[in-house]
Amino acid sequence: MNRKALLLGIVLGVIFLGSGGVLLWQNLHKPQGAHIEIVQDGKVLYTMAYPTAETRTFRIESENGWNEITIRDGSICISDADCPDQTCVKTGMLRSESLPIVCLPHKLVIRLEEP
Repeated sequence: MNRKALLLGIVLGVIFLGSGGVLLWQNLHKPQGAHIEIVQDGKVLYTMAYPTAETRTFRIESENGWNEITIRDGSICISDADCPDQTCVKTGMLRSESLPIVCLPHKLVIRLEEP
């Protein structure tokens, strides 16, 4: 019984450390020349260099509701919204080209475009 618990602990530790290493590597190796696009209903609202040095918060409003965008420490996220499920807020910081931040009720997408 103790061997099984030890083996399980080792396996979970390796998975945890490996996942943390991947996230750290992604944050340390942000793509050069990339830019962030904020798109609503198929229309590009904002384009900015990535990673951006500015720190600010602004709101994007539409007929369906609003999203509050926060740029901090070279990353961007939706920090607040009035959509019912808050999936866009729970997504956290934008990390890679393959995982955009999406708010379906407000038809808003924040994506990383690499050269």
